[in-house]
Amino acid sequence: MRLRRRVRGGLRWLAVAVATIWLLFPFYWLVTSSVKRGLDFYRGWVPWVNYTPTLGVWLGEFGSQGAVDRMALVNSMTIATGTTAIAVLLGGLTAYGLASIRGARVAPWLTIFCLYPRFVYPVALLIPFYLMMRFFGLIDTPFSMILGNSAFAMPFAVLIIRDAIVNVPREIEDAGLVDGCSRFQAVVRIVLPISRAGLAAAGMFAFAISLQAFLYPLVFTSSTAVKPVTLGVVTDLIRGDIFYWGELMAGALIAGLPVAILFNVFLDDFVEGITGGAFK
Repeated sequence: MRLRRRVRGGLRWLAVAVATIWLLFPFYWLVTSSVKRGLDFYRGWVPWVNYTPTLGVWLGEFGSQGAVDRMALVNSMTIATGTTAIAVLLGGLTAYGLASIRGARVAPWLTIFCLYPRFVYPVALLIPFYLMMRFFGLIDTPFSMILGNSAFAMPFAVLIIRDAIVNVPREIEDAGLVDGCSRFQAVVRIVLPISRAGLAAAGMFAFAISLQAFLYPLVFTSSTAVKPVTLGVVTDLIRGDIFYWGELMAGALIAGLPVAILFNVFLDDFVEGITGGAFK
């Protein structure tokens, strides 16, 4: 029995180690590639063995050569912040409406209707969205990308926040109404603060979805001044020159850094918001 338990334990740790290496290797590859130059890209993945690392690419990214990349990162942060605000605000109000009619026959159909945009291919809505943005003069502005990203981030926000609000006892909201709060004040001051974990999880999803958006920014922008970082990274990739691969890897790491920081800071709220609706 002891031998069997040891074998099971060893196999379990071996599976964990293989899965960890499988997940972390792409990040290791990005980091090592971002400190290579020229022909070093053909010399393996072990620093100081196959090649000598250099910080020239990173110094260029944070120096004058990286001004365009920094502008793209600022644009992405602005677009992602606007998308998150709209998704959480409107998604939270929609989620409260769906949670308040839970049990009604029409509730499942309204929920499916609110989630429907998530199941539509973005390309199917591309032309209508483009015509709308051009009609309102929003082409080549961050607002076009914020509105486009919000349409696909909001269904996630509605689903997550609804599950969080459903777990709030109605007696707490009723107590606020008895104390003199209006319905809107009860939602803003009582229900949503209690559901902050769901709001945080929905906000992180919306932020991540907006940062990795590519199709709508590609169509809605032509000026470098408003392009997000996803287009900047793809521009380095299209150039195809081996001497730009380091900039491509460094740009990819910088683009993913805000999401990594956000998820690490709000990890507890994210896990609670995602799993809160599963345990009632």
